[in-house]
Amino acid sequence: MARKQASQGTPATAALVAAGVSFVSHPYSHDPAAASYGLEAAEVLGVDPARVFKTLMVDVDGRLAVGVVPVSGNLDLKAMAAALGAKKASMADPAAAERRTGYVLGGISPLGQRQSSPTVVDDSALGLDTILVSGGRRGLDIELSPAELIRLTGARTARIGTARG
Repeated sequence: MARKQASQGTPATAALVAAGVSFVSHPYSHDPAAASYGLEAAEVLGVDPARVFKTLMVDVDGRLAVGVVPVSGNLDLKAMAAALGAKKASMADPAAAERRTGYVLGGISPLGQRQSSPTVVDDSALGLDTILVSGGRRGLDIELSPAELIRLTGARTARIGTARG
């Protein structure tokens, strides 16, 4: 996979370049009316939604954490809490998520966050050669190996995603 520095650089792409990690930028024209940023990216980019992962900020026993799950499903909050040895998890306050990460909702990347948080990547990523995550702004996904994402974020893996029903 060739490394590309996007002209629309973000802290996420800068972190990848600084780490010497190969990635591919996938910019696309974002529709502000899209109901799901992740599903929109999968459709516009022509990528299987099981390979496009969304980054969700979660409040786990009073501290913020990051869950990374396929856009084809949802985050299992009980499994997320268990993965971090906590009792309870809930979706984080959107304003707190933006302050913590330095990104806007719909553009939160697991990489290059203003303050790092404990991160859990759904274990379905392990069976894929590459996955796509937000590149740090709406309308930009970045493709990289799951192993590199896990290494750079210090993530653990667990079954935290659920299929959409």
